[in-house]
Amino acid sequence: MFIKKSVITAASPTQRSLPMQTLVDRDGVRKSALQILVEEALSAGVNDIGIVIAPGDDATYAQALSTYRNHITFIPQDQPRGYGYALCCAKAFVGADPFLHLVSDHLPISQKNNGNTTAKTCAQQLVDIAKANECAVSAVQATREAFLPNYGAIGGKRVAEQSGLYQVDQVLEKPSPTEAEQKLWVSGLRAGHFLCFFGMHVLPPVIMQLLEGQMQSSQPIQLSSALAILAQRERYLAYEVQGRRYDIGPTYGLLNAQLALALNGKDRDMVLTQLVELLAG
Repeated sequence: MFIKKSVITAASPTQRSLPMQTLVDRDGVRKSALQILVEEALSAGVNDIGIVIAPGDDATYAQALSTYRNHITFIPQDQPRGYGYALCCAKAFVGADPFLHLVSDHLPISQKNNGNTTAKTCAQQLVDIAKANECAVSAVQATREAFLPNYGAIGGKRVAEQSGLYQVDQVLEKPSPTEAEQKLWVSGLRAGHFLCFFGMHVLPPVIMQLLEGQMQSSQPIQLSSALAILAQRERYLAYEVQGRRYDIGPTYGLLNAQLALALNGKDRDMVLTQLVELLAG
């Protein structure tokens, strides 16, 4: 399995400005959240990145990504029919190829190892797992049940002798704690925790057909519903990447993401000192 394309969805009316927010990356460089995501995709060996945007946003996005213009294709989303529809707008761009998918309101930050940033980004880790297993893989993160209303979640079984890897049996979009306890329990997780989506997937081209199958409904088109069908038809895995996702949509979400970047970067000691001084004051 060769992953040479990526799709980033960024057209939601309530979130379209989020990717343009400025952060300071691990190296102390000011960048938009979208630029950080594009670099994440490129780190995994992707050459072509399709960004699904609201009509009229292409000039703003192109300016923010001028450094990477040779890698970028803008894809307009003509109707606000949900997250799954936004992804479906990239069908022609994807063609017959598997692809890496990222959402624009989640920033993935890989963990440090023995004081150094891990050699692989979250996207690299996920793509490597997909290549090794020749199937769809979603990144997941153990998440407290209080946050279930914010994410899709999976249920499944651990893959023997492979740490952090799961065979997906069930997928639910924003389940209640009761639903999760009944259908999404996974052995080995802490009590009250479930495997929720990370905002990053490696998907086969057939996912577009499964999304199109929802077109006749008047309801928003959901990726989770398509993934639930995929799990029943073919091998589909979930992987706990060595890192964390930071949702930049909620109040203080951008602040949390910025702190995580700073504490995983070259200025960690200085940032910690300033935080201690702030708390002491």
